[in-house]
Amino acid sequence: MIINEAPEPIKGVIFDFHATLVEGGDARRWIEAALRRLAEQGNAEPDLSADQIAGLGEHLDQIWQHAHTIDPRSERDLSQDRHWDVFNRTVALYPGIKPDLIAALYAVMPDQWVPFIDTLPVLRELKSRGVRIVVLSNIGLDIRPLLDRVGVSGLLDGVVLSFEVGLVKPDPAIYARALELLDVPGSQTLMVGDSPRDDVGGVSLKIRTLILPRTQGPVHGLGTVLQMVGGPGVV
Repeated sequence: MIINEAPEPIKGVIFDFHATLVEGGDARRWIEAALRRLAEQGNAEPDLSADQIAGLGEHLDQIWQHAHTIDPRSERDLSQDRHWDVFNRTVALYPGIKPDLIAALYAVMPDQWVPFIDTLPVLRELKSRGVRIVVLSNIGLDIRPLLDRVGVSGLLDGVVLSFEVGLVKPDPAIYARALELLDVPGSQTLMVGDSPRDDVGGVSLKIRTLILPRTQGPVHGLGTVLQMVGGPGVV
């Protein structure tokens, strides 16, 4: 059977933030940055063996997956205080890590997030095509300073952060907030994320969804978004 009715054109894209537009960075560099912060504050360097540091790095690589054991409903993303508490308790699951190192890891965490190589080119291309763009994130931190630093802010039409609106994905209500900023109907909107659990909550609002699996390299495959919007997938 041939179906002649084409879907409505995509005029707005909602992007998840972490593991979609930015990668978490290298855990070893994250630890090194935290140790430098402790030294700058005049604190003694933690007495950790090379094996402990390597193990901590592996633990940090999966930090938010581990956090689900403590916070299965992502309530950490409803409050800055709760976000810190869950992070603190999750890192402390790894033995031998003292509170001052946990605090330093938290303080330097946003500095470790860097855009994928294809993030800015794809956002610029979408902007040039007149497509509206909103970032929607389950997070307990204000990421706007980072978005400013990496040159993303000027390409966006809005930012929706869970801790500011009191809602977390996959609640359709937070997707409705994103649609308000987009000023585009759900049937003309694409959601791009990495989580088949959290990033599909807009389906009931007729939002199409693209799940990009997590990647290890610096390129995330965001060119697929351009193919779905219409036009070449390589920029």
